[in-house]
Amino acid sequence: MISIYLFIFGLATGSFLNVLIDRLPKEQSIMGRSHCDFCKHKLNGVDLFPVLSFIFLGGKCRYCRRKISWQYPLIEILTGISYVLIFNFQFKILNQFSIFNFEFLIQLVRFVSYLGLVSSLIVIFFADVKYQIIPDSMQVIFFIFSLFIHIFSLKYFWNLEFGIWNFLISGVVVMLPILILYWLTKGRGMGFGDVKLAFVIGFSLGLKAGLLTLYGGFILGAIIGLILIIFKLKRLKSKIAFGPFLILGMIIILIWQKPIYDLIYKIYGL
Repeated sequence: MISIYLFIFGLATGSFLNVLIDRLPKEQSIMGRSHCDFCKHKLNGVDLFPVLSFIFLGGKCRYCRRKISWQYPLIEILTGISYVLIFNFQFKILNQFSIFNFEFLIQLVRFVSYLGLVSSLIVIFFADVKYQIIPDSMQVIFFIFSLFIHIFSLKYFWNLEFGIWNFLISGVVVMLPILILYWLTKGRGMGFGDVKLAFVIGFSLGLKAGLLTLYGGFILGAIIGLILIIFKLKRLKSKIAFGPFLILGMIIILIWQKPIYDLIYKIYGL
């Protein structure tokens, strides 16, 4: 039952994430009524039900009959599924505690922080794909939720070996290769948004996982870029957003961290 509620909540949140994806890169206010991208007609409440409105309207605007982008239901469904997966694979332990239990409150804060972190990653991913811009505000939100997760996960907050300073240093180290590329190419090969994203990913994951994410991002970027060039969807000198590859690399590390570490240990003995 909790999964159903979470999925519905995720659909509603995904609808808001769509607003952030489309407005933040254009530096538009996120307040105010949604409108059709084509005829600019303000949408009524019946037009804004996540997924259902898209289905009932046949994927077309009620007013101008132009096709609505699949981005909107896709992100709503993706957000709902992500929320359900986070709960079922990481936080089912919440069912075992009383709501007045201190451990329950700690886990609840961590759970909400994970939902916020995933939501920020969804906005960053699709904003970069669509506009090749990573909104600074979402980078800050990503960082804040990562900080909350660390605070409520670490036993010794100020311990130099395990504390927050270690994650800050990790962020700087993971950021350095991207920063160097940014300097060498004068911003043409790598945007400064990618530099900031690499820092937050390093802060979020730690040094080893952060560097693996960076490596995975470069590999994924090279493979996808080559495929796009082969099929003539991009030219050799075309600019391709790198942020989404970093996020995909991060997701891969989070899901398959142990098998990846085991493989590296077998190959390199690290």
